[in-house]
Amino acid sequence: MLVAAAVCPCPPLLVPEVAQGAAPELGALRAACDEAVAGLLAVGPELLVVVGGGPRAEVWTEGGAGSFHRFGVELAVRLPSGGVDGPELTPALTVGAWLLDRAGATLPTHACAVPADAPVDRMLGLGAGLAGLADRVALLVLGDGTACRTVKAPGYLDERAEAFDATAAAALGGADTETLAGLDPVLAAELLAEGRAPWQVLAGAARGAGLAGRLRYAEAPYGVGYFVASWS
Repeated sequence: MLVAAAVCPCPPLLVPEVAQGAAPELGALRAACDEAVAGLLAVGPELLVVVGGGPRAEVWTEGGAGSFHRFGVELAVRLPSGGVDGPELTPALTVGAWLLDRAGATLPTHACAVPADAPVDRMLGLGAGLAGLADRVALLVLGDGTACRTVKAPGYLDERAEAFDATAAAALGGADTETLAGLDPVLAAELLAEGRAPWQVLAGAARGAGLAGRLRYAEAPYGVGYFVASWS
């Protein structure tokens, strides 16, 4: 059963070594992520599952490792309580592993990558399956909002982006599983909202769990929607 969740964005710039001189610009976001992860661990889950985007569906059940070498930083991280064998963690899951390492997490941890074009029903079903893996399951969900909030954003300015992000932020802050489940995958793809699929995994996992939500951060630095939320 799902007992808690933390939702965080996954820009590599969260990592100070990657951001370097720009690190202070995301200080508030980094602090919100730290608080969300700390709250997740405080509920005492038996199993933690990290969910984030990837080019294809993959799972890690015996540990896993990733690095920030592609960004010119000699920094490697691993999931708690596991080895380093198997495929490298996706960039989103690598940020998740970094957040957990930063928090000192040691509990058994699995990871799951989901592609951006994954069907809604499959994500909801995956979430329900993850929630049933143990009596006390917690999810760390990694995903960004739209990347079209300003003319300097990766996807340039799209007038639909602000409304999409507002809907997503309200749903994440209110633990509104039905609104998350209803996010349009076509529109999300057009707006480069890579969090859509991971958020719908959360929606599937949390249905019927009676969790309440708290929105800790909702801003769009660099024209990309970043949200941090806690569910418990």
